[in-house]
Amino acid sequence: MKFGKDPHQIEVNVPTRPALFQAVRSHLTEKTGFALATLNLDHLTKLPEEPAFLAAYRAHDLVVADGRPVVWMSKLAQQPVELMPGSDMILPLCALCVETGRSIALVGSSDEALAGAAEALKSRVPGLEVSFIHAPPYGFDPQGAAADAILRDLAGSGAGLCFTALGAPKQEIFAARGREIAPDVGFASIGAGLDFFSGHQVRAPKIMRMVAMEWLWRALQSPRRMVPRYAKCFAILPGLMIDALRQR
Repeated sequence: MKFGKDPHQIEVNVPTRPALFQAVRSHLTEKTGFALATLNLDHLTKLPEEPAFLAAYRAHDLVVADGRPVVWMSKLAQQPVELMPGSDMILPLCALCVETGRSIALVGSSDEALAGAAEALKSRVPGLEVSFIHAPPYGFDPQGAAADAILRDLAGSGAGLCFTALGAPKQEIFAARGREIAPDVGFASIGAGLDFFSGHQVRAPKIMRMVAMEWLWRALQSPRRMVPRYAKCFAILPGLMIDALRQR
């Protein structure tokens, strides 16, 4: 299903988890690169305003639905897609790397958080190998010379899958750049997912996630940053509902 209005439309082209895992397993087995993006309302507010973000998104091979409103809109359009939050995809994707004999890389967040996440992931997924870790400095430019240097080192590390935790739009722009400089590596943009595993951020309790209230938890944790973001998200919902009805 397509979301947004031309010329800023983005299509969720992987509707289910089995389809995602089949595609990623194929890429890892064949040692071919890819980029995976997780579409949510925050991204849909940014895409019309940031050309570099839109171009990066369109360079991604796989796009899934991250956020219940995206799933609800797909059902309204009678083109249902499955909810696949980036944070929930980390462990299954790590398991696929073990299955196919590929190592992972972690880029983003902080040195301490990445070290903690690496240990947590290895303890949760027996046999997992972490072959590259890098935490860029504050103000990192995902299209600059420093990013290119990181990607060249990543390409030489042998990693099959790189989890990028730089926040949107930096992580998607970095991943799109990686498709050029490290074409044999897969990239999965997972936001705060690594911070959850390291304990540097606390994810909403499962019951709140089950009733679609994770946004409220995040707003209460960081109101100054998150409340304006969610206000923008709520503002675009009526237009998305109309677009969904037109696609029925």
